[in-house]
Amino acid sequence: MLDSSIILFGVLFLGVVLLVEGAWYYYQDVYAPRTRVGRRLETLKSGVMREQVESSLKMSRSDRGDGLLPGFMTRTEGKLTQAGISMTAERFVMLMGVATLALAIATPVLLGFANMLNSGGSILLVLVFAVGVGCVIPLALLDRKATKRIKKFEEQFPVALDIFVRGLRAGHPVTGALDLLVEEMPDPSGSEFATVIAEVAYGADLRDALEALAVRVQTTDVQMFAVCVAIQAETGGNLADILEGLANVIRERNSMVLKVRALASEGKMTAVVLSVLPIAVFGFIFMSNPDFYLSVAGDPKFMPGMLGLIGWYSVGMLTIRKLVTLKV
Repeated sequence: MLDSSIILFGVLFLGVVLLVEGAWYYYQDVYAPRTRVGRRLETLKSGVMREQVESSLKMSRSDRGDGLLPGFMTRTEGKLTQAGISMTAERFVMLMGVATLALAIATPVLLGFANMLNSGGSILLVLVFAVGVGCVIPLALLDRKATKRIKKFEEQFPVALDIFVRGLRAGHPVTGALDLLVEEMPDPSGSEFATVIAEVAYGADLRDALEALAVRVQTTDVQMFAVCVAIQAETGGNLADILEGLANVIRERNSMVLKVRALASEGKMTAVVLSVLPIAVFGFIFMSNPDFYLSVAGDPKFMPGMLGLIGWYSVGMLTIRKLVTLKV
């Protein structure tokens, strides 16, 4: 078995790595843009060719793919955007790292069993509790908030299309119809299309702005909307009639989605209970009576059993999620 001090140092090392990664991303998000802007201005003042300036911009562009956690950071950034939270993924990850380390240090002291951390199993228990509260719960809440906001956007989208179509038929240009949509629709539709208008105002092409909206919200309806606008811009035609037909198709599709959700609601509720109940029971027992687990944490079979439990629980959660997720 591994010595408890090795596990403790490993946990601290992972926590420090997470904090350093978050701090680095935070620095890149806050301070690095100023440096890049200054460098670009100096490049322009020196009188170099336009092609060289564009090459410099591409080479100096910050990309999360160069970080230690590129995929995780990209997904977290997307979830934060979908949830409507004005926080960067770097800051969110850094806060999770701070919370996890604080819980790992403070929990044994506050619950009065710091002197019992003399085995790898006891340290593993504290680590599981700290990671669960400091990382898993915030990520689950973020995912739930993002999913809820996107569902609300999908419900509002047909109405938003109707307002957009009425604006076009009233003689407004596309941007004017979008302004009318933003004024009439509440969040999240209003705020998302306001972002589209802001991007167009700063020089972005309307098709590119709508494609960026489709990437942010990750819904088929917006992707079809962006494709319709792009095709109309290339081939011509009555955009109002096209979007009116699209709105009718989306309404029929949403009606079918609601029926499927109603049929699958019992299975989803069962999945929620089976997923949350074990964690809730573990957390309640660990906080109310830590000796229940710590009394057997020194047993050589405890750590393999605990790791196996976590592994099989993760497999079970993924299996249940796959069973109750229905695509329409």
